Amino acid sequence: MSKPSPARYRTTNWSSYTASLRRRGSLLIWLDKEMAWVAPPEGKPGRPAVFSDAAIQFCLTIKVLFKLPLRQTTGMVASLLNMANLDWDVPDYTTLCRRQKTLAVQIPYRRADGPLNLLVDSTGIKFLGD
Repeated sequence: MSKPSPARYRTTNWSSYTASLRRRGSLLIWLDKEMAWVAPPEGKPGRPAVFSDAAIQFCLTIKVLFKLPLRQTTGMVASLLNMANLDWDVPDYTTLCRRQKTLAVQIPYRRADGPLNLLVDSTGIKFLGD
């Protein structure tokens, strides 16, 4: 029994095909400068947390989205904060490792034709389309 020949697809509009490939690789992250990056005092005994839950959630979201180890995650978050002209400290990998046990990173899966925007503000992390 012979195998069927594979289907051949022909691209007729190369400019739109090239543009769609470029859009597929675009990254847009919105950071609110009013976001509480530093944790508020809790009044509990022991050493207080330095970074807020939103800061840890943001770092872990970047980790999950790009499938990075924790040390590379801290480097990427530092780079993103630098590009956004924010002079915020970045949690080190041991802080992320300890805090990821108590925080659940939830990324809603949705398949869309448009880009996925990651919005980080004082109310938390949101995933938005166009």
